[in-house]
Amino acid sequence: MPQSFTCLHYHLVFGTKHREPTITPAIRPRLYPYLGGLIRAEGGHPVTIGGMPDHVHILARLGQAKALADVMRVVKTNSSKWVHDTFPEAVGFGWQTGYGAFTIGQSSLDAVRRYIEDQEEHHKKRSCQDEFRAMLRQHGIEFDERYLWD
Repeated sequence: MPQSFTCLHYHLVFGTKHREPTITPAIRPRLYPYLGGLIRAEGGHPVTIGGMPDHVHILARLGQAKALADVMRVVKTNSSKWVHDTFPEAVGFGWQTGYGAFTIGQSSLDAVRRYIEDQEEHHKKRSCQDEFRAMLRQHGIEFDERYLWD
């Protein structure tokens, strides 16, 4: 086949350093579009971005040309620098070292999009730690609790 065709949708989840609630109401409305711009700059397409004061969810279609780890490194590094440059008072802002990345099939896109858009309502019933553990289990990922929350 002379061309490559891919449809790679990911549900990306990453938390703030030490799960501190540093994504403030002042930062959030500017951070999410900035994250979307970083995804686009890496050849991807952000579908939706949402989260809470201590973590972010991104549903995005990523291209096949760049490794997921490289895209995540760029997104997290550049957005952290941008927050510090744009909001000098956000001295404690940073991202956790790791992240969750879950592939999403075409038939599940709308459900995941709604899930991300309804984060505030969702977290009235479930903590972000319980949410992340459930996502890992749902995707059959083994984990050691000692290394989930740095």
